Amino acid sequence: MFSFFKRKKSPEAAPPDDKAPLDGGHDAPGAGPDAPAPAAPDAGQAQAEALRQEQAERLEAERVQAEQAQAARAAAERAELERAEAARLEAEKAEAARVEAERLEAERLEAERIEAARLEAERLDAERAEAERIEAERIEVERLEAERARAAEAEKAQAAPPSKSSWLSRLTSGLSRTGQNISSLFVGVKVDEALFEELETALIMADAGVEATEKLLAALRARVRKEKIADAALVKAALRDLLAEHLAPLEKDFPIDRAAPLVVMIAGVNGAGKTTSIGKLANAFQRQGKSVLLAAGDTFRAAAREQLIAWGTRNNVTVIAQDGGDPAAVAFDAVNAGRARSADVVMVDTAGRLPTQLHLMEELKKIKRVIGKADGQAPHEVLLVVDGNTGQNAISQIRAFDAAIELTGLVVTKLDGTAKGGALAAVAAGSQGVRPVPVYWIGVGEDLEDLQPFVAREFATAVVGE
Repeated sequence: MFSFFKRKKSPEAAPPDDKAPLDGGHDAPGAGPDAPAPAAPDAGQAQAEALRQEQAERLEAERVQAEQAQAARAAAERAELERAEAARLEAEKAEAARVEAERLEAERLEAERIEAARLEAERLDAERAEAERIEAERIEVERLEAERARAAEAEKAQAAPPSKSSWLSRLTSGLSRTGQNISSLFVGVKVDEALFEELETALIMADAGVEATEKLLAALRARVRKEKIADAALVKAALRDLLAEHLAPLEKDFPIDRAAPLVVMIAGVNGAGKTTSIGKLANAFQRQGKSVLLAAGDTFRAAAREQLIAWGTRNNVTVIAQDGGDPAAVAFDAVNAGRARSADVVMVDTAGRLPTQLHLMEELKKIKRVIGKADGQAPHEVLLVVDGNTGQNAISQIRAFDAAIELTGLVVTKLDGTAKGGALAAVAAGSQGVRPVPVYWIGVGEDLEDLQPFVAREFATAVVGE
């Protein structure tokens, strides 16, 4: 193969042939037309040329392949970059959509919260406006009543307690509407089923309720049959006794010496006589030798606070009050003040409200809880003041307030001639699911002596008649 690298000597470089003819006219032997053709190229040179050509082609193919690989790699890199860019743009788009969705949801929730707050504020404003309207109609009346009571108190401050007969006459007069209706049924009649039917009607009309009426008449029929009563007057006396027995569970002495100080929380609807009853009770407790402290928890209504302060001044009793403060805070301060001053009784007035005003009923629960924080055993008594003229509405009030603050006693006011009186029989019977809450006091007028402890037999006598 080394022959490939040998160079062919050119004719010019060939040494002269000594045997060449000296004369130029004669050819050397064999140089004529008949001389043989030159010898073929060397086989090794052809093979080398083929190898060179093959190597060149291989290098060219490798170059082309390298260029193609580089182009494919560049295309792949470009495609990967484009894919990554597309993925980045898609991710940014998804993130932007998520952020926008969260923003829209937050705006929706905030709009709903603002709307709910607006509606709640409008509802509260409407209720407050209605309450203010109702109370505005009573302010002047309460002011006149307070002035009249102040004048009466000034005259009777040193007067002795009224006689029992005087109280009974006022109670009978106060319940005369019911008493006369029932008493008249026993005049000149026979003791027969017609009498019982008229009694049933009279008791229901007196707001005694179906349960109490049925119970009383069933017991009355049984006694009439057993004792063979034929005189209408004796039937009337038997009814009076049965009504007294029926009302007896409501009769209970107020435990004024249960604790020191005895903390009394007092609630009631607007116009029931709650603040006036507190002033009368303060005077009654003082006559028993007890020191009293009052808390003006009705911070919503300025007239109520001023009225309670007037009663405090009249009875020489300290009143804890705040102008527009938190009712629970007033109650808390009053309990602590009562303990610090060694008061015997602390009475906490609260804002008048209807049992359907749920947010105000929740405020009552809060006041009771806060009183408990000031004294772990307090409030020792939770009283509801009920207007005796409300009849069967008193049942729903007692049930609602009892469910909210667990009543321990009632104060029934305004049994002054228009009240029917039978509602207490319905309470004693547990009508409409109401609990028979004890009745501590009943009132038949505006004077101090017109609020007296409840006695079942006296009340039964006033309702049925002598």
